[in-house]
Amino acid sequence: MVATWPEPVERVSSFLRDSGAEARIQEFSDGTPTAVDAAAAVGCGLDQIVKSLVLVCGDKPVLALVPGDRRGDPMKVARAVGAESARIATAKEVKATTGFPPGAVAPFPLPKIETVLMERSLLRHPLVWAGAGSPRHMVGITPVELGRLARAKPMDVVTDPTYDSPGGVR
Repeated sequence: MVATWPEPVERVSSFLRDSGAEARIQEFSDGTPTAVDAAAAVGCGLDQIVKSLVLVCGDKPVLALVPGDRRGDPMKVARAVGAESARIATAKEVKATTGFPPGAVAPFPLPKIETVLMERSLLRHPLVWAGAGSPRHMVGITPVELGRLARAKPMDVVTDPTYDSPGGVR
C-alpha cells in the first residue's frame, strides 16, 4: 500500500516536479509547528528555517521569507511594495490567499500572491528548509532555487537584530 501525502503537500510536490526543482520534501512525525521545532526536527540551525509570513500591504497580500532566528519587519515590507503600512494576515486570510493553513505555508505555488520578498541573508546557506503544506512536512532546497521558484526578490525584510522593533513579526 502506497502512503499518500495530504493534498496541500501533494500540490507542493507536483509544483516542484513540474518545475524540475532540486528539492526534497520530508515528513517529520513529531511535527514542525514552530521554527524552533523545525530546526530541531531537521537538525539544522534556526537561521536555515524559512518562515513564510503573509502580510497585507494596503489591500494586497505579500509573502516575506524570513530566517527562523529573525523577525519580519512589516514597515520594510510595506516600503518595498509602495504601501503606507503592512499588517500580518489573519488565519482566514492566510488560508484564502495561499491555500495553506497558518504554520504550514509553503513559498510556492501561490497564484494569488504577486509579490514575494526574501531576506537576503538566507542566500548564505547551502540549504534551507521551508514549509511544504502541512505542519509535518518541510522542503529542503537551496536558497537560490527557493528564490527562483517563489519568484522572490532578495532584500532586507527583517528587523535590526540589535533593535527589535515593536512591529516585528516572528
